[in-house]
Amino acid sequence: MLFRLFTLVLLLTCWWVSGQQLLPPIQNYQLLDYKGGSKNWDLSVNEKGELFVANNKGLLHFNGEEWSLNKLPNNTIIRSVESIGDRVYTGSYEEFGYWAKNEFGELDYTSLTHLIEEHTFTSEEFWEIFPSKNGKVMFRSFSAIYAYGNDEISVVDPTEVVSDFIEFKDHLVVAGGSLGLFEVKGEALEPLPDQGLLIGKTVNDMALFEGELLIGTKLHGCFLYDGKTLAPWSAPLNKELKQHQLNKITPLGGGLLGFGTIKNGMYLYDSASKQYRVLNRESGLQNNTVLSSLLFNDQLWLGLDNGIARVRLNNSISYYTDYTGSLGMVYDIAWFNNTLFLGSNTGVFYFEGNQLKFVEGSQGHVWDLEVLEGELLCGHNTGTYKVSKDSFEILSEISGGYQLIKVPDQNNTYVQGTYNGLAMFHKLENGEWEVKRIEGFGAPVKQLCFETPDILWVAHPYKGFFRIHFEEGAYDRIDRVQSFGHEDAPSEYNVKLYNIKNKIVLNSEGTWYGYNPIGDHIEKFDEFAEYRNKELLFYDEAYFWFVDDEEQKTIIHTNLRGDSLIVTDLPLRERLAPDSQKMVEFNDSISYITLNDGFAEINDLHLKSNSELQEIPVPGFMMMRDQKQKHSISGGAVEVPFRHSKSITVEIASPEYISPHYYYELHGPQEYSEYSENGFINFQNLPFGDYSLKVATVGVGNAISDFNTFNFQIAPPWYFSWWSLFIYAALALLTGYLVRRHNRRKLDRKHRELEERMYHEQQERMAKMEKEELAKEVKLKQNELASTTLNIARKNEVILELKNMLVMNKDKFSNSQRYRTFIKKLNSSIEDTEDWKRFEVNFKELHEDFFERLLKSYPSLTPKDLKLCAYLKMNLSTKEIAPLMGITVRGVEIHRYRLRKKLDMDSSENLSNFLITF
Repeated sequence: MLFRLFTLVLLLTCWWVSGQQLLPPIQNYQLLDYKGGSKNWDLSVNEKGELFVANNKGLLHFNGEEWSLNKLPNNTIIRSVESIGDRVYTGSYEEFGYWAKNEFGELDYTSLTHLIEEHTFTSEEFWEIFPSKNGKVMFRSFSAIYAYGNDEISVVDPTEVVSDFIEFKDHLVVAGGSLGLFEVKGEALEPLPDQGLLIGKTVNDMALFEGELLIGTKLHGCFLYDGKTLAPWSAPLNKELKQHQLNKITPLGGGLLGFGTIKNGMYLYDSASKQYRVLNRESGLQNNTVLSSLLFNDQLWLGLDNGIARVRLNNSISYYTDYTGSLGMVYDIAWFNNTLFLGSNTGVFYFEGNQLKFVEGSQGHVWDLEVLEGELLCGHNTGTYKVSKDSFEILSEISGGYQLIKVPDQNNTYVQGTYNGLAMFHKLENGEWEVKRIEGFGAPVKQLCFETPDILWVAHPYKGFFRIHFEEGAYDRIDRVQSFGHEDAPSEYNVKLYNIKNKIVLNSEGTWYGYNPIGDHIEKFDEFAEYRNKELLFYDEAYFWFVDDEEQKTIIHTNLRGDSLIVTDLPLRERLAPDSQKMVEFNDSISYITLNDGFAEINDLHLKSNSELQEIPVPGFMMMRDQKQKHSISGGAVEVPFRHSKSITVEIASPEYISPHYYYELHGPQEYSEYSENGFINFQNLPFGDYSLKVATVGVGNAISDFNTFNFQIAPPWYFSWWSLFIYAALALLTGYLVRRHNRRKLDRKHRELEERMYHEQQERMAKMEKEELAKEVKLKQNELASTTLNIARKNEVILELKNMLVMNKDKFSNSQRYRTFIKKLNSSIEDTEDWKRFEVNFKELHEDFFERLLKSYPSLTPKDLKLCAYLKMNLSTKEIAPLMGITVRGVEIHRYRLRKKLDMDSSENLSNFLITF
């Protein structure tokens, strides 16, 4: 605490000893931000840093991330507020009570007026609340004082108007309007001694200051009272307070005081130096009427007539802002003759006291301000000038002085990059400047740096970079120009050049390169690989200042060896000018950064010490929301239904920080670890299961606080609930049983099918075997029939031959009777019925119903026709048939012909084929 007081005093002292109006960053909250009424009558914070505001429309609550408006049941204006423990007491019209958070972190109201006995309100509004040392809560209206404790309310109802009250030296002191000060004794007021100076002066605020009572009046300034003697406050500020109507007094610690006025904002006063600075519309406040003020952890809250403001007093960065618009964007800063000069797009300005003044004749774009050879030179759109408060003297008419640097190892000689080439500046012994255009290079040069006294690197705004060689000792002409065009060379657009510890370093489109003099080529610069997409703002022998890309604009202060911190000051990030920011070192501890509407002063020592000693607050969990409802986090782990878990938002806050950043880790079925720019952490489509969310506040230098942990569970979907799983198990068992049963039936069916198939196969094999046997028998019978038929035919042929021989030798028979007997026997042998019967039996075995079917179809057939048909069915030829029938071949043919007629066959049809297929 002592360190903070010391640094706060030191910081404010720096403001007052410097010539310009440098102020801490101011963050304004407008009606659209907090969505309440315009007037903010009173302020209070709890131990966590959450803000409560008595507002025209109700009680405003700010948890560090989000504003909420809480209205009274009768919707009246809230005039006073005080956070005590876990309650927030408020006072309004004929009503006072307290608010307490419910399980969802929302504020619920409880009225206390029902505890008042034997007292009637007289159109009272309660303007002030404070906790007394005896444990009671005191409420003040203009008519009375109410003390609440142990569920009882006691009332002090004086005849005087009560305009303020305070505890002073263990006494309750009351300001009686324009009648002076009184002490409360019992239920009466007794005047304090020596009150003559306050008679007729309206007292509107009192504060304890260095053991005395500092009394503020409406139009007559402040007075000091030690308990016995009253005297006017002798500070020079008292005159300002009388003029601008004092309203609130806020002790800031360490001899510092804050005075809120009705007409001119907030005065920050240092009692040691007797100096003050003003926070008003000209310095960034949105309104000049301060209705309430409050200090919490070096943050000054201001309740305004229109809006709310927060000022970070103990800040390492202070700002000058030109709200008139005449300054424009600042491009360079120089300290010359104990005066701070600014070069902007509208000209050159300087500070005289707290006033920003313009150097006459300097209108136009200023690119560069350099203190050289005891003079201030300005690189201007129209040329180069020598500057003082009262003059703007031209030195060179070469337009566009981008940058002017000294030639190494040369006295009084400088080289300048311009719109159309290079220029040499040399200061003569008589004090005059000699300026020459350097021949041999006519392109624009926005940035340049020397590698050696004879080698200069220059950067063209659009066409890359070049390595220029001068003739030794001559800087008015160029010997040769070297360019680099290999495949891995940097882009030609907007290249930036630096000489870092005698090494040429280039930045192109966020990538860092270095020049290798041994290989004479450009290569990646690994030392800056970690700082890709960052611009080098400033560097010295020990530290480097990098600024992040256009989106973040975070400033990194590092020595490249682990000692680094990140400057995340929101006003600085919002006001940096892309590609045009510049940092100027004033001394070992103070640096300036150009902004788009002014400049910032960084106290390096304070920045480092503040980052080391400041304790980073642990963030708190406010609430959890799913797609359908909000969940209380006060009762431990939260269970979110799966059907509402597609989008989950966890609200966190760290009220003690201005615009805090956070780091969070999510552990569970799905894991994340990321940084968050605000206090609303959203998760999409998380799988069900148990999760643990760890959150920490990110401080200066990317340091993080201790983690705060919150556990929640996403319930499984209905199809993964325990009863669903039970049903699934039962269904699985039933399915297994049914599958087993089905498989058993299928197996049985397969067995039956296999048995049937085996039976059918066996039957088929047996039928086949039988068929084969039958075929064999048929074949055998056919063979037997053919053999029998052949034998009969041969026998008949022999008999016919014998008959023919007998017929031919008929004359040789002496006995004709004997001849006839022989012939008769031979004919009988040929017509032997036994042969035919045997043939018929064998034939019918092969063709059992042939004769029946044939006779059925052709009843006119004779037995001889049937014989011929049988022989033809056996596919015997006419020659073979003739012996069997005992006739000649011709006879067979004639018989065939007759048979054809009986069968009614066409001559074109084959008789044998017909009978074979019949």
